[in-house]
Amino acid sequence: MTSINTTVTPQTSSAGLNITVLEECKTTARCVENLLDLIESLTQVLPFTDVTKCLDMVLNSTEMFVESAAADSNKLVLDGNRVLKASEKLVSMLVKATNTSDNISFTLDSVEGQIYSVGPQVTLDEIPELETKKAFVDIDLIGIAKNNEIRSAAVAFMSFTTMENLLKADFFNTTNDTIKTMMSTVISATLPKTSNTTLTKAVNFTFRHIREFDPNGSLSCVYWNISEWIVDGCSVLNSNSSHTVCSCVHLSTFALIMQTSSSPPPSDLLDLLNLVCVIVGLVLFSLALLSFALCQWSPGVNNVARINICISLLSAHLLFLLTQQFLSLIRPQQVLCVVIAGLLHFLFLSAFVWMFIEAVLLFICVKNLSQISSKKREELSSGFLCAIGYVVALVVVGVSIGLIPEAYGSKHCWIKTAEGFIWSSLGPVCVILALNLILFIKIVITLNSTLKNLNAEVTQIKQTKVIAFKTVCQFVVLGCPWILGFFTDSSEVLQIVFLILNSQQGTFIFLIYCVLNNEIRQQYKNCFTCLCSGNSFKCNK
Repeated sequence: MTSINTTVTPQTSSAGLNITVLEECKTTARCVENLLDLIESLTQVLPFTDVTKCLDMVLNSTEMFVESAAADSNKLVLDGNRVLKASEKLVSMLVKATNTSDNISFTLDSVEGQIYSVGPQVTLDEIPELETKKAFVDIDLIGIAKNNEIRSAAVAFMSFTTMENLLKADFFNTTNDTIKTMMSTVISATLPKTSNTTLTKAVNFTFRHIREFDPNGSLSCVYWNISEWIVDGCSVLNSNSSHTVCSCVHLSTFALIMQTSSSPPPSDLLDLLNLVCVIVGLVLFSLALLSFALCQWSPGVNNVARINICISLLSAHLLFLLTQQFLSLIRPQQVLCVVIAGLLHFLFLSAFVWMFIEAVLLFICVKNLSQISSKKREELSSGFLCAIGYVVALVVVGVSIGLIPEAYGSKHCWIKTAEGFIWSSLGPVCVILALNLILFIKIVITLNSTLKNLNAEVTQIKQTKVIAFKTVCQFVVLGCPWILGFFTDSSEVLQIVFLILNSQQGTFIFLIYCVLNNEIRQQYKNCFTCLCSGNSFKCNK
């Protein structure tokens, strides 16, 4: 075996293998790199004291590695991987064969560790929770041992205090521009000297937060994958201000990273503006729905698309408003937050599908130079349109949940932007907007040729032009503002514009289809006159 000392003179261990550890290893990274080379080439087992000395020396040198790497992130990653590999190899040397069970713990300046081994004659149903000051782990080591031929297994658990200097939180690559903060110590969990390392069930890690918890931040349980932190196979089970529990389906090196917005939080004025605008929009959405449902429309007018656009957007805006008002109560309930995110995704998508359906109906109307005939209404019945309007959105959301269920439930109970999953929402929206644009161009071309047709009725053409104008306006006001969603993070002015345009969608629908509609205005006038005269019989008539 090898004895490690901090003197210049080499020492000889009981196994007869010599390793010289110089005093300069405390001050130069090159000496520590030589030590790492020696550890990597070791084939013999070191005694406990030598393992702890090596661990302490290697891990206390992380600051030297950081200085030597300077701005070279690749060098930092390489050094981090070597330190991890050496640490895990050293700790594996502490695993001892046992018939029952064995437990070894150690605490150093730079690392805490615990090794638990079980043998074929173990009498435990489960091993105790492995614990350090900053992290805990629950693992089914008994079940793992039963899957091995010699019915034995061992787990090595380490909690590093300086490893985050090498494996930085910035190595967690996300598509959105956020500030990443390491909220836990870096931990390592391995199964040394265990032939079959297949887990029988997910492993739960409990992290104690090492920094102040930001309730507006987004937590991610991550593991180190050679060159970056990734979330594959890991998820947050629950969290509070001091602890977070993660579940992972594999063992590796883990950490807890929080993402916070790089832009300043919205001002109180912006919050107030959002509340007022959304409430006004909801009231006018409701008035538009009442008008569509109660007023008498000319024969041939098909309002099914507009009614369902209002229902979808009214429900989505109302749900989003309530969620943000009670976010502090909803956010800790992760399942509820995920359900709300999925429902919002469905409602907004269905509104865009209905917008596309209305464009199709308008195209048919223009092509036939009239409102859709009764025969056409039989072919495009309300039931058929509803099936398309809601089933398409339901399928998109269902597929999204099936593929990446953990992508729902951001800090605002919406879709997480990591891994590009936001495109499950913006993708269909962009496709629908593009299809609508193509339809509207075709409609304009058709109307232009119709104007040259001397046999066409002027009233029909005029009516169709009005409908086309209103629908194009609807497309611009309801659809195009969502494009601003790509740029709102960079400017508070764009946030305000996006907020006003999207919150006032109900206002626009009410104005364009109710207030500016001569028939509806006349019915409003008659109803108001009846109410003022008190002649309820005449009003009912």
